[in-house]
Amino acid sequence: MPTYVYAIIKPDGTEGEVFEVFQKLTDPTLTHHPETGEPVRKLIVTPQVQTSSDTQRFSKNNLERLGFSRFERKGDGHYEKTAGTGPDTLNAGD
Repeated sequence: MPTYVYAIIKPDGTEGEVFEVFQKLTDPTLTHHPETGEPVRKLIVTPQVQTSSDTQRFSKNNLERLGFSRFERKGDGHYEKTAGTGPDTLNAGD
C-alpha cells in the first residue's frame, strides 16, 4: 500500500504539521485530518527507489556494525534472525 504525505492547513492558509498515511490507490484523497478533523492538503513528494547504496546500507555487516538486528519472515508469524544480536527467532503470540 502506498504512503501518502499530507499537511494540515492552518487558519491563515499556511501549512502546519506534515503526516503520512497508508492508503490504497482506490481510497479517496483526505480532506481532513483523520484524528483532529483539521483541513489537510496532499503533498507531492518524490518516490523512494531502492538503489545499490541502499543494498549496502542494509547489508548484514553494516546492520551489525550499527547495532541493529534483521529478521526475515519464514512462515505465518515466524521470523528468523539473519543479522545482529538478539533472539534467534520471533514468533507471533510469544
